[in-house]
Amino acid sequence: MPDRREHIDKRLFNLLTGLSVIFVILGISLWFFQVSRTDTYATLAYNNRLRMLRLPADRGDIYDRNGAPLAKDINTFSIMGYPLDIRKNDLVPVIVRVFNDHGLPLTRDQIESSIKGQYLVPYRAVTIVKDLTLSQMTDIISDPRFPSLLFPMKVSRRTYPAGSLVSHLLGYVAEIDREELADIEGDYRGGDMIGKAGAEKIFEKTLKGKPGKQAIEVDARGRKVRTLDFTPSRSGKDIKLSVDLGSQLLVANRFGHFKGAAVAIDVFSGEILTLFSSPGYDNNPLTRGISTEEWRLLSLDKERPLMNRCISGLYPPASTFKPVIALAGLEKGTINSRTTFYCNGAMRLGDRTFRCWKRSGHGRVDLAKAIKDSCDVYFYNVGLKTGIDDLAEMATTFGVGKMTGIPLPSERSGNIIDKQWKRKNIGERWYSGDTVNYSIGQGYLLMTPLQIARMYASFANGGKMIVPRLTLAEKNESTEGKTIDISKAHLDLVREALRQVVEDGTAEQAGQYGVSVAGKTGTCQNPHGPDHALFAGYAPADDPRYAVAIVLEAGEHGGSVASPIAGELLAYLVKHNGE
Repeated sequence: MPDRREHIDKRLFNLLTGLSVIFVILGISLWFFQVSRTDTYATLAYNNRLRMLRLPADRGDIYDRNGAPLAKDINTFSIMGYPLDIRKNDLVPVIVRVFNDHGLPLTRDQIESSIKGQYLVPYRAVTIVKDLTLSQMTDIISDPRFPSLLFPMKVSRRTYPAGSLVSHLLGYVAEIDREELADIEGDYRGGDMIGKAGAEKIFEKTLKGKPGKQAIEVDARGRKVRTLDFTPSRSGKDIKLSVDLGSQLLVANRFGHFKGAAVAIDVFSGEILTLFSSPGYDNNPLTRGISTEEWRLLSLDKERPLMNRCISGLYPPASTFKPVIALAGLEKGTINSRTTFYCNGAMRLGDRTFRCWKRSGHGRVDLAKAIKDSCDVYFYNVGLKTGIDDLAEMATTFGVGKMTGIPLPSERSGNIIDKQWKRKNIGERWYSGDTVNYSIGQGYLLMTPLQIARMYASFANGGKMIVPRLTLAEKNESTEGKTIDISKAHLDLVREALRQVVEDGTAEQAGQYGVSVAGKTGTCQNPHGPDHALFAGYAPADDPRYAVAIVLEAGEHGGSVASPIAGELLAYLVKHNGE
């Protein structure tokens, strides 16, 4: 019995050993054929004369609200080739010489790096050079030295007719990089163009389209024998943005050399009609491709042309913030429409003196006159009586310290200043002097121009916080924002005062363009030079449709510099987009 069991165990051991050896051999074989000999089997496909060609899709066009083209594809040409042909025939030195002789300063390293970045399989075509004009392409391929195994292909290149006028809004497309290829979903390959910023990035899926493909069989000389498979490309969808290109041009001409931002928004739908940031940049070279050094210089430019100041620039709102202080006082009952304070040009608080912008003083002023004439002393008193907690609560209600929700990258939230914020960020307790500064929109308080425009839109539309949008609202689409819990009577008091600011106050120049305007000027302190000039308002004053915010860095005077631009912009929008 024991001998028989030992015999069976020995046979089982031998069987298991044999199976293990077989699996090891199979594993080695699979590795050998599938990994080690990948190029060999690719060569077999090559010897069988298989060629795969990816047919790029046209990108969807982008238009402004009136149909003006903002981003379009134009026809250019690329020189294509197959990695196996290039490698087998050592074509890179020939390509370098031919292209260099025709004015294309490409190096061997550049060509090999480009091929490597696009490489999938040896029989799938890659781009050697792109963005050639018809004359460049015909000149190159007619050269007797031009390798017959390369071929031209008509492709599209992105172009931006308006250039820097809308570059911060549109962004740009450029060649996809390795990190993006590793992370992104969808049919992308090395060499593809992808939205890198702005509308081109956020609407990438809509604009992209779907590439086609073609598989052909060729003879030993590379001549086509037959088509094995063909799927046409499908163009991306066009997009119509809410922006008005004419308004962008108007603001650009009026800004001149000033840095800053201008925003205009529909007070009901949230549609953005103007989103202008200065200085701008021309996005056309970025699409064609710039050198590392050129990108470094652009990125480090002290004027910061790549920054969208409309959503990333942070400024003290200055006196444009005074309506929020007034509403906080009204809602908390610390003031009413008849409450007055005497302004002699300054207010003493402890051992500090806080001055009014009008050094001779405004005399006795009530709420309407304080807003109309922008009396600082009045709002110092309102702020101190109301307290920072209630002031900050009202500011939060109007979107201060929160991102607006505009679908653009790099939006900043600004900050909502209160006791906790100062303790956490400055390491100090809150002082009454901080409340005084806060009450005229100065100190630590920072907002983006878009936040200011949205705040004034909420004054104009009766107290609704709209969400900014970049596309036109559909007819049946609900665009109503969140309703603010605030007294209509109090809001009407502030709106009437804002109307008086333009009729007979600090912003009279905003009302000289044939449209009734309501709004508020502002001049905020600039630690790096002359004060910044601001204006925020809406029109028509009695039946508001559009709200704007203008910030001119180092503009010095909101009433004489910023308000005329705002008035002209509002008049343009009402006359050209009114229904």
